Amino acid sequence: MTFGNGNWPNRSSDDAVEGLREFGRQWRGFAEGIGPGLILLILLVAYLASGIFIVAPDERAVVLRFGKAVRDAGPGPHYRLPAPIERELKVQVTKIRKEEIGFQTISAGPPPRYRQVPQEALMLTGDNNIVDLDFIVQYRVKQTPEGLADFLFNVSDPRQALRDAAEAAMREVIGASKIDEALTEGKERIQQSAQESLQAILDQYGAGIDVVIVKLQDVEPPGDVIDAFKDVISAEQDKERLINEARGYANDILPKARGQAAQVLNEAEAYAQAIVSEAEGSADRFVAVYEEYAKAKDVTKRRLYLETMTRVLARADKIILDRGVGDQTVPYLSLDALRGGKAAAGQ
Repeated sequence: MTFGNGNWPNRSSDDAVEGLREFGRQWRGFAEGIGPGLILLILLVAYLASGIFIVAPDERAVVLRFGKAVRDAGPGPHYRLPAPIERELKVQVTKIRKEEIGFQTISAGPPPRYRQVPQEALMLTGDNNIVDLDFIVQYRVKQTPEGLADFLFNVSDPRQALRDAAEAAMREVIGASKIDEALTEGKERIQQSAQESLQAILDQYGAGIDVVIVKLQDVEPPGDVIDAFKDVISAEQDKERLINEARGYANDILPKARGQAAQVLNEAEAYAQAIVSEAEGSADRFVAVYEEYAKAKDVTKRRLYLETMTRVLARADKIILDRGVGDQTVPYLSLDALRGGKAAAGQ
């Protein structure tokens, strides 16, 4: 079959029209030559070939037969019966999706710009305070055939269902918490509790969704009272600081005081032990002397007299002479020495 010679595009308009007519006559001849059966065969092959579909590496597909799920398909080429008998629905199962609750990103920036959604962000705490709370939820489709079918067919709008469930779960957790926990050290517990509660709600719905993480973004009091709350938090921090300083001072002073008290007590016990020991020794010595005195009173008296005089006279400035020698000496008294001795004693 020919479609005119190679100069057809350069002909005049009349020649072009004539060429088209010639082309039509040749096509009709070709169709009549191959017959309607071959055309039907070609159309049938094309129709059957329309059932070939390819699933991307990050996707899974569910094949529907007259609207009913009959099987699932993983990544790669697959075949289904042509429409309208069967059709496939593809879902990205490895993609991590994100929902923003309490705020909305207007522009990723930089710098990023956000818009607050007060009807989602304002929540009531367990101690009857209002907190302005923004958080995000990251999730993905469950990577099982049942999870994929649940995601596609159990919930009409999985995204909105997740948003509603996330808000309900967070309100439940915040309603059981105090505002101080939400603003300070209780954020980790709130995130974990909200994630567990959200997953339980979605499983109850049969939404086919796995919650990856619930992350708090901004947690603060409403704008009208934020300055007052900051003052309260600052006062509480000052209180904690002063308490810690007092505890540190007490921890420094008390051990020293206890150590000094223990030292004084030990010294007192040692002194008492020494006095008692000395008294016991004196008593034992007196008893020993008395026992010797009882055995030989005259000798003991003389010994005690001599010992006593020895101690007394050892401190006296005297010369003792025998009676016979004393009668033969001339007494002499040095008044100058006596005066000097008295003056020295006075000084």
